[in-house]
Amino acid sequence: MAYIPPTPEDLQVLKDELGYTGKQMAALACVGEQHWLKYTGGATPRSLEFSNLFHMAAVLELSEDDLERIHQRMRAIGASLAP
Repeated sequence: MAYIPPTPEDLQVLKDELGYTGKQMAALACVGEQHWLKYTGGATPRSLEFSNLFHMAAVLELSEDDLERIHQRMRAIGASLAP
């Protein structure tokens, strides 16, 4: 699968649409707040990794039950997750 990441402008539009702070967007993308800033601007913005964008989309689209089922599967695989 070819992956072309969203542009910094695309990510800013999403942030604005959600009404999230930079800190909330960083948590959604599973990155630190300083890393989030690198995805949304600066002289040489970074590209958002596929896995981070996938996580963002999953959290935004899946129901709480779906997410819990995934967390249960992760635990079954051996991960330790706090409730």
